[in-house]
Amino acid sequence: AILFYFFHEVEIFVNDSEPFNYDIYMNNVLDHKGYRFFQASFDPDERGTILSVNHDKWGTLVTYTGYILLYLSMMGIFFIGKTRFKDLAKKLEKINIEKSKSLLLFFLIYSFSYSQNTNEIKNSSVNFDSIVIENAFSKSHAEKFGNLLIQDVNGRMKPTNTFSSELLRKVSKKDNYNGLNSDQVFLSINNSPAIWYNVPLIYLKRGIKGDSLRKIIKVSKDQKYAPLVSFFDATGTYRLARYLEDAYRAGVPNQFQKDFIEVDKRVNLLYSALEGKILRIFPVPNHNNNKWVSYAKLDEFSFSGMDSLYVKNILPLYFNSLRSSQKSGDYNEPNKLLESLKGYQEKFGSEVVLSDNKIKAEVLYNKYDIFKSLFSWYLYAGVLLFIVLIVQIFNYKKWIKFIVNTLKFSILALFIIHTVGLIARWFISGHAPWSDAYESMIYVAWATMFFGLIFGRKSDITISATAFVSSMILMIAHWNWLDPAIANLQPVLNSYWLMIHVAVIVGSYGPFALSMIIGIISLFLIVLTTEKNKLKISTNIKELTIINELSITIGLIMLTIGNFLGGMWANESWGRYWGWDPKETWALISIIIYAFVLHMRLIPGLRDRWYFNFMSVISFASILMTYFGVNFYLTGLHSYASGEKIITPSFVYYSLFFVIVLGLFSFIKNKKYYS
Repeated sequence: AILFYFFHEVEIFVNDSEPFNYDIYMNNVLDHKGYRFFQASFDPDERGTILSVNHDKWGTLVTYTGYILLYLSMMGIFFIGKTRFKDLAKKLEKINIEKSKSLLLFFLIYSFSYSQNTNEIKNSSVNFDSIVIENAFSKSHAEKFGNLLIQDVNGRMKPTNTFSSELLRKVSKKDNYNGLNSDQVFLSINNSPAIWYNVPLIYLKRGIKGDSLRKIIKVSKDQKYAPLVSFFDATGTYRLARYLEDAYRAGVPNQFQKDFIEVDKRVNLLYSALEGKILRIFPVPNHNNNKWVSYAKLDEFSFSGMDSLYVKNILPLYFNSLRSSQKSGDYNEPNKLLESLKGYQEKFGSEVVLSDNKIKAEVLYNKYDIFKSLFSWYLYAGVLLFIVLIVQIFNYKKWIKFIVNTLKFSILALFIIHTVGLIARWFISGHAPWSDAYESMIYVAWATMFFGLIFGRKSDITISATAFVSSMILMIAHWNWLDPAIANLQPVLNSYWLMIHVAVIVGSYGPFALSMIIGIISLFLIVLTTEKNKLKISTNIKELTIINELSITIGLIMLTIGNFLGGMWANESWGRYWGWDPKETWALISIIIYAFVLHMRLIPGLRDRWYFNFMSVISFASILMTYFGVNFYLTGLHSYASGEKIITPSFVYYSLFFVIVLGLFSFIKNKKYYS
């Protein structure tokens, strides 16, 4: 039965001339007469698969029952009996009652500005910018074109607007070009590709390395954008070719090589759009895998009869009518042709065609780009709340209290927007929004803010600090090494366990991040302690330490439950609970480290608040290793980015130096005033 099952599926893939993907079976278990057959793994060359068999119905039931009882008992810490967690909550209430009206807290506030210069390109004889604008099509029709479905290289169905947005942002680092939105730009590229070879659209990094690049492609030092044609010489040779060969061959590329690789990616993306091969809008009739192709690839697939006649003529007719409409201003005819094309897509691609609601939702999601905007909003609100709280210490007024409450409600409103954004991404993608590096980052930022608001009921500084941390997480999520594009779910993650296991275990990183930032604030307060302010600061350190312990307790319980849920997922997918995979192992290491931090209070020499807060900062390194390090540096079932060329960011070393210096100065002050 098992052999028939696998060979039957292999036959389908072979006959379809598509590569066989063994990953898709890793969550598909065959149950047969009490036996369970799993694909435990497969050979690296994908020529063989390793099966495992399980016949342990009652043992599995007993194990799962034990796990569930463990989850209930751990969650019971929050509600049942005389627990440490409830005792800390009561102590926090007492501190809030005893606290004076002014709250003396200080925190290092980073301020920076983000600016984007306009494009200042000096072209020679022909002004291609003006040509593009003069021949642009109306926004209303471009919007209709943006709603047209397209299939990307990974098989995901999405509106053309999604690709046009990604294209413009990745190539030019902008959301529009000289007043034209992304749909207008992409429509113009497909209509007049020859013009866009000469349009300065490719972003060039500034600085010494960027100047070297400018010399190679022969553009002036003050140019921020370069046209595609400048990357080729008179003979058509790609000017970056020999430099890229060394860059891709290097085990660890230097900054010069990394800049070349980044520019090369932008060049290739724009070139693929200009070729027209990226516009995969034609579903191939009766194709097993719902393959869609571009106009340039039609001859490679079997279109026959009227279908062949239609697909070969619809785009030329459409663009001819567009050019006529551009002069007359009447877009009635191209609108009808677009509707005709949508009808063809629904006829032959009905299994994968998106609903109108999903298309509208994704277009709105692209338009507002919520998570990128939230970074600055969280930052401004958090920093302003810090400043107002400091002012409140020295000059307590009712109007200041009003401002504090307004900023707190503003942060709450931002959190609601954050939540709506996650729900929208879930609806658009069809899976829980924590399936890749970018999604997990925006989810961790959400979880951090969620727990910050919970503890913020007792401490305003916790809300402001959490807003700052969430903004930093969102900022990192939008760095170049993470792709925010919505993608199809990896086959190995195509399981309901993604929503359960990953939501819990990644969500635990939020309380740990909150604990880390509270630990830093507490150490700063210790550094700022003097004989005059010792009493006030001591009260605040005590309050923050209690919140810190509550946060670690929640994080540890979530991480532990999440790890056991991972064992259940592994058993359902691979027929075993534990395999010493790097991700599993580092999650266990993090559990042990934070369990030790929570129990330091039972060790006489480590009961001091300085030790607890310092360890809450240091311990976060284990979470960073579990979250990032395993994915990029180690090889295992969870290491989806392993094998890529990864360089440890310099800020990691700066952060380590910062923590060591802060720890040293706070230790000296703590020994003087609190030991």
